[in-house]
Amino acid sequence: MAASEKALERKGSFEKASVRDARVSGKRVLVRADFNVPLSGDLVIDDARIQAAVPTIEHLRDEGASVVLCSHLGRPGGEHDPDLSMAPVAARLAELLGTFVAVAPDVVGDEVEAVAAGLDAGEVLLLENTRFEPGETENDPDFAEALAHLADVYVNDAFGAAHRAHASTAGVAAHLPAYAGLLLEREVRELTSVLTEPERPLAVVLGGAKVSDKIGVIDRFLETADKVLIGGAMCFSFFRAQGHETGDSLVEEEGIKLAAEVLERAEKSDCELLLPTDLVLGESFSAEAEPTASEGPEVPDGMMGLDIGPETAAAYAEAIADAGTVFWNGPMGAFELEPFAAGTRTVAEAVAETSATTIVGGGDSGAALAQFGLDDQVSWLSTGGGASLELVEGKELPGVAALLDEGQSS
Repeated sequence: MAASEKALERKGSFEKASVRDARVSGKRVLVRADFNVPLSGDLVIDDARIQAAVPTIEHLRDEGASVVLCSHLGRPGGEHDPDLSMAPVAARLAELLGTFVAVAPDVVGDEVEAVAAGLDAGEVLLLENTRFEPGETENDPDFAEALAHLADVYVNDAFGAAHRAHASTAGVAAHLPAYAGLLLEREVRELTSVLTEPERPLAVVLGGAKVSDKIGVIDRFLETADKVLIGGAMCFSFFRAQGHETGDSLVEEEGIKLAAEVLERAEKSDCELLLPTDLVLGESFSAEAEPTASEGPEVPDGMMGLDIGPETAAAYAEAIADAGTVFWNGPMGAFELEPFAAGTRTVAEAVAETSATTIVGGGDSGAALAQFGLDDQVSWLSTGGGASLELVEGKELPGVAALLDEGQSS
């Protein structure tokens, strides 16, 4: 889901076999895509993830393969839910591909196998929602084997789900020659480039609610980054660790001890850890709340911190402008509420305007960029929030680990 003219082919690190290495002419290829998109009735509201899968699908069609696609959509809990059918996705994908996309009558089974077996080269079939099957999230071996019966080759292009060891992301790879799709490969290369060969200085902007969600990433970047800028509600765990009052602000109590440990490690690190120096407060988490400036980190009783203040936003924007590489994951405040969107907007604009390489870790950061109309103004916007964090933290992603190693092929 990339990129503007600033998008560069950075090397990063990727040691798995690519779909470009697979011999697929005359074969059926099962492609795990990430079509978990927002719907309004039978219409797709945001098709960015569908668009991101098109290059891999087109590559396979051009190489003479028939394509069987699968994805989850929402959380149907292992039951068939007509409101979470893949039909709207198929309709939008057909428009993007310029060809008919059939929707299978189910996820697996004899009838689905018959439809898949009848595909001609270049034809596309989309299975029903994989999470209609309880065996999907359980990585049930029987369900994984049933998926494998639908094809000759497997391609994982669902980076946003690669951190989950599910049947369609990991289990099926035990039964078929398994390759990385073009999107998944690019995602891994782009994100690991932040760790392996960033242009200096490397500025890392981290927001969100919980220190516990980001502790591994913070620790990793204290070792590799030049500056780590903290925003969002998790800053209040840091303030509490420093002895400041936080009023009614959202505070992750178990995050206070973690924050104190981070502050101690930062003192011994060559990386500069920056916390907000001013805030924007409100009496409630509401678009109707009156924004009130706070000149320091203290939050009085009856008030809650809902955004970084203008002084902090300007300082963070300056750090971003001076950077050679920027990694951003997590908003600076309640950007979905207009009175408290300014801090996140300032950071988003700085990320969009800098000449640095800018890697954005998806999730709420991507939503913020889209809200401000800046999602095409960064070097790389990841399709996977959780997956991108786990990757830069250094964790192994099951959906990537299950693939053939580089140099192997079917």
